[in-house]
Amino acid sequence: MLLKVSTSTRLAELFSALSDSSRLRIISVLLDGEMNVSEIAAGLEMTESAVSHQLRGLRQMNLVRGRKEGRLVFYALDDDHVKKLYLMGLDHVKHG
Repeated sequence: MLLKVSTSTRLAELFSALSDSSRLRIISVLLDGEMNVSEIAAGLEMTESAVSHQLRGLRQMNLVRGRKEGRLVFYALDDDHVKKLYLMGLDHVKHG
């Protein structure tokens, strides 16, 4: 199947977003459900600033979404496709 240039560009951007180990670690903790920046940072032993920076990129790629509750924003995977992409990639890495 030949991809259109615009489709191949968007797909490359998706894989680029998933090419960062910090972003993948954030996705891994969000598999368990939504969390705020403080919870994600504590679970990954990262600074809140670093987590926020990575979440911005993940939001721009529609990989995570935010839900505001008062002053806090809770993040979750955008949809089941993100979980499937992550788990398939993990399975492939563990298989080899």
